[in-house]
Amino acid sequence: MASKIKSIPILKDNVAQNFTTIIAFNTLKKQSINFSKQATIASEILKKAKI
Repeated sequence: MASKIKSIPILKDNVAQNFTTIIAFNTLKKQSINFSKQATIASEILKKAKI
């Protein structure tokens, strides 16, 4: 027996605007992570292992 296909929710007006703002904020926040300290540590470990 076939199951019913659920409709896709559509964001409108202020909800859509807030959603877009949150996405933009999280995208900027994501790019601000600095892994230079971890990369330096990993490089030192690889040097010791002679890889």
